[in-house]
Amino acid sequence: MTGSHHEPRHGSDPELLALDRGIRAVRLSMLGLAATAIFQAVIAILGGSAALLADTIHNAADLFTAAPLWIAFVLSRREANRRFTYGYDRAEDIAGAVVLLFIVASAGLAAWESVQKLLHPQVPRYLGWGIAAGVAGVIGNELVAQYRIGVGREIGSTALVADGQHARVDGLTSLGVVAGLIGVSLGYGWADPVAGLAISALIVRIAWDVGHDVLGRLMDSIDPATVDHIEELAAQTAGVRGVHDIRARWTGHQVLAELHLDLDPDLTLAEAHTIGEAVRHTLLREVVQLRDVVIHVDPAGPAFHHLADHHSRPQEAHHPDSGSSGASGESSASPAKD
Repeated sequence: MTGSHHEPRHGSDPELLALDRGIRAVRLSMLGLAATAIFQAVIAILGGSAALLADTIHNAADLFTAAPLWIAFVLSRREANRRFTYGYDRAEDIAGAVVLLFIVASAGLAAWESVQKLLHPQVPRYLGWGIAAGVAGVIGNELVAQYRIGVGREIGSTALVADGQHARVDGLTSLGVVAGLIGVSLGYGWADPVAGLAISALIVRIAWDVGHDVLGRLMDSIDPATVDHIEELAAQTAGVRGVHDIRARWTGHQVLAELHLDLDPDLTLAEAHTIGEAVRHTLLREVVQLRDVVIHVDPAGPAFHHLADHHSRPQEAHHPDSGSSGASGESSASPAKD
């Protein structure tokens, strides 16, 4: 088996530089969101706008949801050890789950405030200021969105990109606030709380999309195109007769992969290792965000494959109807962990 050669992280390490950029993006965007949310909150309280208050609550929640991602980036800088052998990059995925909980909570709170306004109508005051605050929310959130998405794509952080897309949708919901207040100014008093409910519905949609991505990461899902790309690159390497049992998963903003290579059974151990290393270096160079790959070398041929299948499915070999007692202590570990 051939694998990675772990080295201590240094300040010039590309992964550390990416983490530093992520931390800086989160910190600066939090300042921008804070300024926007404070301005909106003051106008929402003075003007009594349910829609603006709902939008402000969501923007404030977005401000706090950036904190777990910041912590995750800081934690990911720590080196792998005997307890956390894969490192701390999974903290970024956990932060995504925390973000999801905040989004769901903000949707419920915003809906509650809007329903209360429907049941106990109030005429918003300072409509001009309220509209101005809504416009500020659009501009502030879009600037934050562009910054987060840009940095996230550059460093390969799906979580940061998703957080930026969330900020962009926040800007769109601020447009709903503006529309509601304009409706009130035209004599449609119900427009403000209805716009607040519409915002709540948009937040629920955001929660659904974010939940799909977050839960997918926690379940080790990955784009099948990435697996196909890994297989294609490995199969094109000189000396490789076959590629199988490919596994890949995201951990934070990095990808970990495992695969088996079929090689000529007459090769020496050194020759097989050389081919495995050639595959490994090709994958690390060509597959975007691939941090590490573990390669298991198998001798090509049906006889060897039959032996590998026997060890990968011990439950069949030890079935009571087979008449074979087998090795009672044999585990059913997957081939990728040989």
